[in-house]
Amino acid sequence: MSAIRHWLDEGNSILLVPGWRNSGPQHWQSRWQLRHPGLLRVEQDNWETPDINDWGMRLNETIYKAPGRILLVAHSLGCLTVAHWSERYRFTRARIHAALLVAPADSERSNVPWRGSGFAPRSSEHLPFPSLLVASDNDYACTPHAARRMASDWGSTLLTLANAGHINADSGLGDWDYGLTLADYLLGSATASAAAAI
Repeated sequence: MSAIRHWLDEGNSILLVPGWRNSGPQHWQSRWQLRHPGLLRVEQDNWETPDINDWGMRLNETIYKAPGRILLVAHSLGCLTVAHWSERYRFTRARIHAALLVAPADSERSNVPWRGSGFAPRSSEHLPFPSLLVASDNDYACTPHAARRMASDWGSTLLTLANAGHINADSGLGDWDYGLTLADYLLGSATASAAAAI
């Protein structure tokens, strides 16, 4: 049994946090939900014109309603939403077991399509839970330098993939089994770290 299936069977949650314009049917986040119907998704009221305060509030509401301990699986602007939420909503952070942060968008670059949304400047506060930041060396939304800076600021372990683009549907990843393996590993390693601290 995979760590993900065991995690869900134990009454815990995996919460998908999509980025700008949500994740379409061919995005790996959506395909993961088909394979694991127990996965939850943060649903925003406005996917086209994001607002950091609205998105952070909706993430907090979804976390509050989710059962058990929570693994966050964020993509693109969803990663910045997680960082903002962690800084703003400190009382619910204890619910988070770990976070998989995939292809974070650099909100401070000059050509962002959602300027004035409040995502810049981004949060630079350390995340108080284990996190793995997965970047790509040819992501149009984030340079390797910006990814390293975010990983350092957030206290995340950084993994850089070769030629994976924005790690989305356009990257041709299908179900992105490697990402599922990373989620399994993060669940297991975070569990081991928590047990060692007791």
